[in-house]
Amino acid sequence: MNLGALPLVVSLLAAQAPSPAKPPPSTARVELPSQVPGIAALPGQPNLWVSNVPPVPPELRQRVDQYLEARAAALADVSGDGKQVLISTRFADTNQLHVVETPMGARTQLTFTDEPINQARFQPGNPQVIYYLQDKGGGEFFQVFRLDRRTGRSELLTDGKSRHETLRVSRDGRWLTYSGTGRNGKDTDVYVAPTSDPRKARRLTEAEGTWLPVEFSSDGSKLLVTQSRAVDDADLHVVDVQSGERRQLTPKEGKGSVGSAIFARDGQSVYLVTDRYSDFAELYRLELSKAPYPEAPPSLTKSVRWNVVGLSLSADGRQLAVGTNEDGYGRVYLLDTRTQALSPLEVPRGVVTALRFPSLRSDVLAFSLGDARSPLDVWTVDLKSRKPVRWTRSEVGGIDTEIFVEPELVRYPSTDGVRVPAFLYKPKGATGKVPVVVVFHGGPEAQSLPTFNNLHQFLVTEMGLAVLVPNVRGSNGYGKAYRAMDDGVKREQSLADIGATLDFIGSRKDLDAARVGVYGGSYGGYMTLATAAFYPDRIKAAVDVVGISSLGSFLQNTQAYRQDLRRVEYGDERDPEVRKVQERISPLGSVDKIRAALYVQQGANDPRVPRSEAEQIVQAVRKRGADVWYLLATDEGHGFQKKDNRDFAQLTALMFLEKHLGAPRTQGGGASGSK
Repeated sequence: MNLGALPLVVSLLAAQAPSPAKPPPSTARVELPSQVPGIAALPGQPNLWVSNVPPVPPELRQRVDQYLEARAAALADVSGDGKQVLISTRFADTNQLHVVETPMGARTQLTFTDEPINQARFQPGNPQVIYYLQDKGGGEFFQVFRLDRRTGRSELLTDGKSRHETLRVSRDGRWLTYSGTGRNGKDTDVYVAPTSDPRKARRLTEAEGTWLPVEFSSDGSKLLVTQSRAVDDADLHVVDVQSGERRQLTPKEGKGSVGSAIFARDGQSVYLVTDRYSDFAELYRLELSKAPYPEAPPSLTKSVRWNVVGLSLSADGRQLAVGTNEDGYGRVYLLDTRTQALSPLEVPRGVVTALRFPSLRSDVLAFSLGDARSPLDVWTVDLKSRKPVRWTRSEVGGIDTEIFVEPELVRYPSTDGVRVPAFLYKPKGATGKVPVVVVFHGGPEAQSLPTFNNLHQFLVTEMGLAVLVPNVRGSNGYGKAYRAMDDGVKREQSLADIGATLDFIGSRKDLDAARVGVYGGSYGGYMTLATAAFYPDRIKAAVDVVGISSLGSFLQNTQAYRQDLRRVEYGDERDPEVRKVQERISPLGSVDKIRAALYVQQGANDPRVPRSEAEQIVQAVRKRGADVWYLLATDEGHGFQKKDNRDFAQLTALMFLEKHLGAPRTQGGGASGSK
């Protein structure tokens, strides 16, 4: 489990998938990557296999092309002197590493591979060396690489077969750490290696479960490590890097999250973000000599009744940057570590991620920032002038972002006193009732945020549909009680939020309850299928991306390293009583009720939600004669990360929704109005 994972998850297979298919000679026998009848490789894209998916009309491609060119720039790291930012962005088919050396300057590409790279760190003291994580074919068995910028060559540091995550480098540049499953393929251990010889990694922890590195002390002698059992149940430990001696800092009794943690400058205390003592994740300072605390220490963010989601400490240790998520929008505060005074830092309204102080400076803070109308970009703030400075401006296919729609934050009632928060995007200037696409997020412990989504904006701006993005019970961001409301067998009650969402649409004079589609990835795919199965008369179309069709078979077949973590969330399928509930609320068991048209998209190498989850629902629904489309990408995993694949998936999803929800709007402004 990645405790720092963002917004829109789309990543889950138990078995290895076949290698990407190559165009065979006409007489060669083609080995099918799927058991779905009628599936065939897409001409010109042999890695994409389709069944019942019609060709994309050229006119649709022309309308969507600009939207497909949108890209973002995410901050990976900032050099010690603050003069270089390391970003992940796409100029060809996949996200690659680039360096920007001045605000709004050129993006110098550093890596040129077929597979995406999204996580990387400079080596402090030597920014010519970069460490990064990369997988193959979307399988999420990430490996650690070392890039020498002088030669442009990357060296593989890990075994090439087990799974690695959570890459960190010590502030003094001497140590590299990451976690990996190399010991037995199931448990995740923490590894540490000297940067002088990073191939000489040794296990710093060797225990059952999921152990992840968090942050080194300033002198590199100690490392904070989490033991994670679930998103709401983790413990924080401090480990001596040389001896491996480990001490638990959080109480052994009770449970709580460990959202972020960082050493104070002197290494004698730790700033910890946890919801152990409150409904929200708050910031606390733990003195190592007193931990574990028998009672809750004073909260340093009591005045902010929302989750703290990020931390970064200045080089002099005097300022702690604190990121919060306030009803979906990001705020940044500065904590004076001497007085503990908390003051807001003014940044543009949006969603803020990846707070980073340079390792040698205390006067500048870097971060990523985006909003519903603009993709993620990299910014800094000079803490003397308090002036935000933009470093990148990501493109949206040449479209003026002013035509895009800012969502309205709404809330509506469900059962058990729940009020579901949601973001509603409505077409500008629309008259009368408009069709609606409901988009469910994954996780399930994720949260939909008002970030730029080219698919949402095309649906609203070009097709004249509304998009409703709910955060149903179980979502993060609204307190731990709300997040826990769908745990285990309580998931059955959470399905009422689907009905509440459809009721909300029916209550609005501007939304057409007779023309509703649903769309979701991962757990959002489960919610999409559940809507089709349990509310069959209220939707017309469903797009399921790497979704769960049966909770029991999903838990049995997901990769071993994540099974126990997922059982905490969904319940243990080995318990007959729990399994009974899981089967009752699994869409696969109610396929006879499904009436909506269905489009299923799947990555063959998905380690989280196995390909079998997609194919069993496709074949079961097809037996009833419904309109069912199926797309399988043999070089993708939990979602579509390669541009050509993602383009086809989005184009055909739009084509599918347009077919079943109605024609596009014929009046009003749009990017394609002049075409």
